[in-house]
Formats: sequence, structure tokens, C-alpha cells
Amino acid sequence: MKLGWIGLGNMGIPIVLNLLKAGYEVNVYNRTAEKGKELVEKGATQGKNLQEIVESSDVVFTMVSDDAAVKSLYLENNLFGLAKEGQVFIDMSTVSPHTSRELFAEAKKFNAAFIDAPVSGSVQPAKDGTLIVLAGGEESAYQQVKKLFEPMSKMSIYLGESSSGSNAKLAINLLLGITVQGIAESVLFAEKQGIKKEDMLTIISESAVGTAISKMKTPSILHNEYPAAFALKHMAKDLRLANETDELLPIGASAYETFQQALANNLGDLDVMAVIKQLANK
Repeated sequence: MKLGWIGLGNMGIPIVLNLLKAGYEVNVYNRTAEKGKELVEKGATQGKNLQEIVESSDVVFTMVSDDAAVKSLYLENNLFGLAKEGQVFIDMSTVSPHTSRELFAEAKKFNAAFIDAPVSGSVQPAKDGTLIVLAGGEESAYQQVKKLFEPMSKMSIYLGESSSGSNAKLAINLLLGITVQGIAESVLFAEKQGIKKEDMLTIISESAVGTAISKMKTPSILHNEYPAAFALKHMAKDLRLANETDELLPIGASAYETFQQALANNLGDLDVMAVIKQLANK
């Protein structure tokens, strides 16, 4: 299959690199063309415009920042109108389930297939090819492209009708937000009682509640430095989308409020673990 890829952010670039390593032909496009330089050096071609990407590809991937960017791509630029009959479009962005259903319905009008396939995992898993792909849409379309997910993930899961992938992504990121806030609150509580941060983090990571995320975020907490692996602004967005999809229960609602406050306090460009700075100032 010839692949088209639209959107070269922190996740898109390593995913495309893994597709290239697997031997796929990939034609890439990004509004800032410079972002495609590394990929071109590794064997990708760089499309001049969106029309070229769609017309030269059997399957088109999109991975952009939010609902507005996704709708701009598909609706304002009429991507489906450029499609060949039966062509498959895979959106790997994290967007609202409503947006995924809207685009699925729009694709149908042009006899194209649309799969919502956001991923669980951040930049390092994207580099390692160990993401989890969460797919929703028609199962026949998923089966047609399932093999494409192998170079980028340790598994892909077909979850059901359109928007199932988007709903699952909001659910797993809800748990991530709750977990990160829980780690922060535990460390801050212990510190106030005279327990050193490094000791408390060791206790967390070596106990039954230790997780990959607690171990991953330990260096950031100890050094009070939060370069973005998964930016806090994206977590705030995902929790907002979850809250808009269905009323959150108490713990989720607390995480939602905390991350919105952190975003308002200019912590959005830092890593999600920077929520500890918001909580420390309460």
C-alpha cells in the first residue's frame, strides 16, 4: 500500500519513521514543510498539497492537534471529495466522539471509509513502536488496514462502531489524568509530613500501586523540571472532551478541574506531571 500522512507533530514523525522502516512508501504533508525534512532523508516523499497526498495514496492517515484542526482538514479542505471509491482514511488525532461520528458520516457520502484510531502512549512509545491503537468504524475497513498498525504499536484493538476509538482514548486518558494527579497529591502530602520526595517516590514505584507512569515521571519530580512528553494542555483538552461527552464522576471531575486550573496558570506547555506545581500552590 502507498500511504499518505498528514500532520507531523511530536507523535507523527516517529510513527512515520517506523512505517518507513517497515518498508512502506509514505508521502507526507505538514503546513510547515520543514518538519518533513528528517522523514524525506529516511525515504519519505513530501507532498506539495493535500490533493496530492490523497490522490497518490491508498490509505491516508491524519494526526493533528484537536477537533478544529481535524474538521479543517476533512471538511473545509474537502478531503473526502478527493477520495477514490473505497479509499480508507484513518484519523489518529484525539478528538471528541461527536467529531469522529460526523466525519464517518461525511466519508460515507463519498463512498470512502473512515476509522477513528487514536493511540494510547506518548513520544517514547511512538519511537519504540509500542503504542496501543484504539480503532472504531466499520470492521471490514479495520481488517483492511490492520497490518499498517503493526510497525507503530504493540497491539491494535477494534472496539466497535464509529467513535469507539475516540471514546476509549478519552477513557484511558481520564485514568492517566487521575493517576498523575494522585501521584502528585501523594508526594505533596508526604513532603508536608517530612518525608523526602525521593523516598516517597521509591515507596510508590516499589509498592502495589507503582506503575510505569510513576517510574517514568520520577526524574521530573525530583529535578522539578517538566519538559513535555505529553503536554499538560493536551491532557486538559482530553479531560474537557471527556466532561463534554458525559458527566464525570467525583475523582474524574476533580482531575478535570485541576488540569483546567493548571492550564489557566500557564502550565500548558509543560509536561502533564507539572500538575504538581498547580497543586503545590493551592
